[in-house]
Amino acid sequence: MADEVDALSSGRDRLPRHVAIVMDGNGRWAQQRGLPRTMGHREGAKAVRRVVEACAARGVEALTLFAFSSENWRRPRPEVEILMNLFVRTLRSEIRRLDAANVRMRFIGDSGAFSPTLQDYMAKAEQRTSGNTGLTLVIAANYGGRWDVAQAARQVAEEVAAGRLQPADVTPETFHRYTCLADLPEPDLFIRTGGEQRISNFLLWQLAYTELYFSERLWPDFTADDLDVACSAFASRQRRFGQTSEQVACGAQDDHA
Repeated sequence: MADEVDALSSGRDRLPRHVAIVMDGNGRWAQQRGLPRTMGHREGAKAVRRVVEACAARGVEALTLFAFSSENWRRPRPEVEILMNLFVRTLRSEIRRLDAANVRMRFIGDSGAFSPTLQDYMAKAEQRTSGNTGLTLVIAANYGGRWDVAQAARQVAEEVAAGRLQPADVTPETFHRYTCLADLPEPDLFIRTGGEQRISNFLLWQLAYTELYFSERLWPDFTADDLDVACSAFASRQRRFGQTSEQVACGAQDDHA
């Protein structure tokens, strides 16, 4: 562990600006302990607090958490209801602390499917923290990467139909402006806990050049040390963005000239 943390400290200039996390393993964590799956979700909420605090302390600019996917509605109804209630309680209890910590909250996804009470808490959290300048905490709720691309395509089509945009002007850069998180740097580091190695319809557009890191740790057990290990792995990688290693090395030398 010390080696990973030392590597992170020596590579502070390569700390990810934006970290995106699929928080997997709450249910398995509970089942391994003979507990209801909902207890895993409650412990997972504690892990969220730890990771938010760790990202803020380390100078990460943005943290996006996959809290509830558009596919999660397929889970057993009692579990979904408990998740929604936990969402409300967590927002209600954490918003003051996040505001005091200078954290700006945002939500992405189709919030219209949530209860009016939950939508109200989400709007109040965004409004209360809108002027904060520290970590931007993005909660993806009722979100799906395909939904994100589809809603962006719909907006672009509406702009073209209205004559405000020409078809020839629809470039990847133009399209990006209509996707969620367009105002934030694209994720540098994607973390998925729980041992599974897939993206699961999360930020499909935004993860094009993101470094992927998969942890065996179940989400309720994920700590600041685990985050440091993931960031250390990120710092050790060479991000080429289509260039050769030699080009990247020369660019790094030019940067330090």
